[in-house]
Amino acid sequence: MTAPKPFGPWLDRFFQSYFRHRPVNATFIGIHDHDHRLPDFSPSGAGDAFADLRSLLEASRGIDPVALTGPEQIDLRLATGFLETQRWEFESRHFHQGNPSLYTGEAIFGVISLFLTDFAPLAERVAAATGRLEAYDRFFEQARANVPEAPAGWTARAIRECRAGLALLTSGVRQLAAQPGADWNPFLAAAERAARLLEAHRHHLETDTLRRPVTAVAAGADALELYLRQGHFLAESGDAIAEYAEAELVRAKQYLSERKDDAGAAAGTAGTDPRYQAVWDDARDTALRHQLLAWPDFPIRYVPRPAWAAEAAPDLYFLFYRSPAAFGRPPVHEYLVPPDDPGESAVKLNHVVHHGGIGHHVQNWHAFRARSRIGRMAAVDCASRIAMFCGGTMAEGWACYATDLMGETGYLTNAERYDEQRTRARMCARAVVDVRLHQGRYSLADAAAYYEREAAMPAEAAMGEAVKNSMFPGGALMYVMGTDKIHQLRQTLSARLGGRFSLRAFHDEFLSHGSIPVTLIAETMMEQANGAE
Repeated sequence: MTAPKPFGPWLDRFFQSYFRHRPVNATFIGIHDHDHRLPDFSPSGAGDAFADLRSLLEASRGIDPVALTGPEQIDLRLATGFLETQRWEFESRHFHQGNPSLYTGEAIFGVISLFLTDFAPLAERVAAATGRLEAYDRFFEQARANVPEAPAGWTARAIRECRAGLALLTSGVRQLAAQPGADWNPFLAAAERAARLLEAHRHHLETDTLRRPVTAVAAGADALELYLRQGHFLAESGDAIAEYAEAELVRAKQYLSERKDDAGAAAGTAGTDPRYQAVWDDARDTALRHQLLAWPDFPIRYVPRPAWAAEAAPDLYFLFYRSPAAFGRPPVHEYLVPPDDPGESAVKLNHVVHHGGIGHHVQNWHAFRARSRIGRMAAVDCASRIAMFCGGTMAEGWACYATDLMGETGYLTNAERYDEQRTRARMCARAVVDVRLHQGRYSLADAAAYYEREAAMPAEAAMGEAVKNSMFPGGALMYVMGTDKIHQLRQTLSARLGGRFSLRAFHDEFLSHGSIPVTLIAETMMEQANGAE
């Protein structure tokens, strides 16, 4: 009889493979062994990555889940689920074999990731950035070889990213190089050459790839179901999720119709100082006063977007709040405030509650201490999406749920609650489009028209959202499913425990599991509740 394989070394090998084949992700996560590299999507590099995942999957079959702790069992499920979705991604034309935006995003954020925080001496980060810039030639050769044709919307996005990258590699790097503490000359020379390569790649996209558009963008119903089962660990089918989201959209629109007198009153006064930190302090005090959770000592500082990124940022996945690195995070995290005053309501709802406060920021603090090793890093923001798909329902679900929670305390005005219902309507519409688009039942034009009709989105924004949905199957539905699964778990446990239910204890326990699927947290917490009876 063959002895079961040990889990710890297998998971170590899983992470080693993950970081080796995703060096830009590794930088964002706080693993800096590969900071000088870009991904290798050559036949040899992709073949090595594919061989790794097959070997890991094969070895996982020899691990006995019964011998593992609860968090280890979850990590085994998450890791093998991730490998299954990655196998599809490597074999599909949705990612490195068909999406030009994947290459532009990795190339540009490969540089940006090294300068967002001072995780190492400047000289070391400049040297690493130089190495990545010197890899542009090989990297864009791989892009042209692997992606001879693509959906027009994906190519258009890549072209915009090229233009943003050119701004970064010209005016941006000159501003970066004004900092003392490093020999910038090799970096500037590499940036000048990289800019020429990026411009040549942009020209190729415009004159070649864009002229050979692919109309099909659906991942396919089977792929979508794979993401639902092995990524989000949802039991519902795609059809069930779409039908649920459609019903919730009707409810949200009914609220908006009945409360339309509240519309428009929450925009704030343009040009005023929104006092980000004061609003943050007020939100924290409200959460503590109502005993919603234990607020961690995790300071945040609202600062202007760096001047070196100002010209490039609008056309990139350049987030105001980007998750801190899971490993080696700075003692104070910097939130890059928008250059224009968004109005007091947006400061409160988006930049404080959802992102910088009780939403993402507090959830990240808990995630970095989770018992699940995957839960510590899965929801870290990377070049174009989070580090691992399985972190999505928790990260986005909690941030939306937390905004609802603050509304329950009376912290939000009627106008702000109205704004949140508009967001809710868009969230539900996105879930419908996500499912129908990847089932092949909606075209991009159908999806954009749905957004215009059902979510009142302007035409340009509707098409942009549809294009983004098409690139990441299963990525848009995680908002409404994550949010509502948290509400459902809370209601179930509250009814089960009665007077023994503590809202603060519920939230602290829930968050302690880290960035893993809400359904798996619910399984664990329900088992604990059943065992306590």
